[in-house]
Amino acid sequence: MPDPQPIPSDRAGRLDGLRWRKFPVLDDGFVTLVDCMGDDAAIVQAARVSYGEGTRRVSDDRQLIRYLLRHAHTTPFEMAEVKLLVRVPMDCWRQWVRHRTANINEYSTRYSLAIDSMQTTADDQWRLQATGNRQGSGAAAAPAVGERLSLAEEEVQAVARRVYQERLDAGIAREQARKDLPLSTYTEAYWKIDLHNLLHFLALRMDPHAQLEIRRYAETIGHEIVAPLFPLCWEAFCDYRLESMRLSRLDQEVIRRLAGRLPATTADFRAAQDPAWVGLERCRERDECLGKLIALGLVVVPAGPPAPE
Repeated sequence: MPDPQPIPSDRAGRLDGLRWRKFPVLDDGFVTLVDCMGDDAAIVQAARVSYGEGTRRVSDDRQLIRYLLRHAHTTPFEMAEVKLLVRVPMDCWRQWVRHRTANINEYSTRYSLAIDSMQTTADDQWRLQATGNRQGSGAAAAPAVGERLSLAEEEVQAVARRVYQERLDAGIAREQARKDLPLSTYTEAYWKIDLHNLLHFLALRMDPHAQLEIRRYAETIGHEIVAPLFPLCWEAFCDYRLESMRLSRLDQEVIRRLAGRLPATTADFRAAQDPAWVGLERCRERDECLGKLIALGLVVVPAGPPAPE
């Protein structure tokens, strides 16, 4: 099978301009592109091995990429890979490495001195625990509280670094001296991942419900690196994953029951909700369904107290 016509692009120039360029994240973190294998054309080429010559006559490259992503044909996207070097706080890195679909080589504090940098939080950046999400954050803390917490953070980090250095000066092994360093300590790692799994990572970590700190890294990777290197894939990803909305069977049935009285009120929604949700004091599935309908303009929230359950 002859090679497909390449997608017109100045990819080589974009790749050279991106490689080893540091994109700052948080107060002392960064993301930098080390290398990239493949581009939009590599996805098209891989797909046409199985789709055959007929596809080329009815679909151009953009349409094919959009079809693949829209219908979750994932293997062609595994034909491209991106290798990054990242500097990230250890607590954020713990969330990052839960995505077990990448190859990782992390800076070792057994062999090398711990990076002399810890993430700090500005007075106005402390967030309160979310009231409706046990693992999320909500509104900003009061300025006086934030100022006190930032001062305490500075003191804790200074003590931790001093104790670490005292252990090293006393000849203690690095692997043991490091044990009381806080999770705010920055680490560095090479992270290599194929495009399919990278897009899955970005879909989860760019979501508004993701923790703000890792969201900043995902946004930087997506907008600054993936978008210019894979413009057609990125466009399709935004349309069909990042900015899309999934409707479950229950969502669809609620919409059908509401169809005759749109735009509906929250009281209408309560009457049309799935029977399994009735009587539940808390129900995330119900809340997510209502959120979708509000976002689509199908349910209008009246001014005043929160909508009844």
